[in-house]
Amino acid sequence: MSRTARYRTILPRSSRAAVGATVATGVLGGLAAAPERVRGLFRRRFPTVAVTGMTGVGKTQLADRLSRRSTNGGAAEVGSAVMERRTRRSRRLHGFRFLVVPGDNAATRLGALDEVFHDEPVDGVIHVVANGHATPRRTAGTTGAASATREEQLAAELEDWTITAHRIASMAVRRDKPVWLVIAVTKADLFADDIDEVVRYYSPGSGTPFGDKVDELRALAGGARLSIDVLPVSSQGGERGSTLPPKQAAAMVDALATRLAQLSGHV
Repeated sequence: MSRTARYRTILPRSSRAAVGATVATGVLGGLAAAPERVRGLFRRRFPTVAVTGMTGVGKTQLADRLSRRSTNGGAAEVGSAVMERRTRRSRRLHGFRFLVVPGDNAATRLGALDEVFHDEPVDGVIHVVANGHATPRRTAGTTGAASATREEQLAAELEDWTITAHRIASMAVRRDKPVWLVIAVTKADLFADDIDEVVRYYSPGSGTPFGDKVDELRALAGGARLSIDVLPVSSQGGERGSTLPPKQAAAMVDALATRLAQLSGHV
């Protein structure tokens, strides 16, 4: 036999078939898992964020500012009865997908809450409040003037938060990673001289009615499962009648966007 002769092991036909089946299974399994890996990568780069809060607090306006798009004036006046979607993109191929939950206490709102907290749980939550300065609206999204005192609006805010907080707690205990929450105090241009005091009102450990509800949420969800930030923001700073300079209002929105990026691991 030549020195250059080559040797090979000849497997029985049944063994060769088994090896081929194993290889094929591995290839098919890899192909099947590919969409999940792509979906996971996309979600890390563009996490979903639920934007919640009662009607009239400025959820859509805030989502528009964060996504750098103009606000529809008619929608801002009446409010939306369906969940709206916005996307923020950066030059580094990162961003956020915002899901703006309707504020009216209607079937569409409850369905949207189920979607973002149960059916397809979001990565984070921006809960929008307005220090009792939510725009009064008639029920069911109908047009026309409405009136409400600041005390009534604060009470409605608290009631709305109670509903949302229970959904957040239920989601947090089911997740294998912490959930983050940002309480965005909008319309800061209406209380520019009292921003620190207002932020404290919404903060955990403050002893205020809202702060106590936030403490209850932390107890329900578990402190390690939920991170909470409270940030002031203005979507209309610098406009006519506003006491907040345009640069300060823009800086507040930028600070919120930066915190979202930190919470999502983008920076």
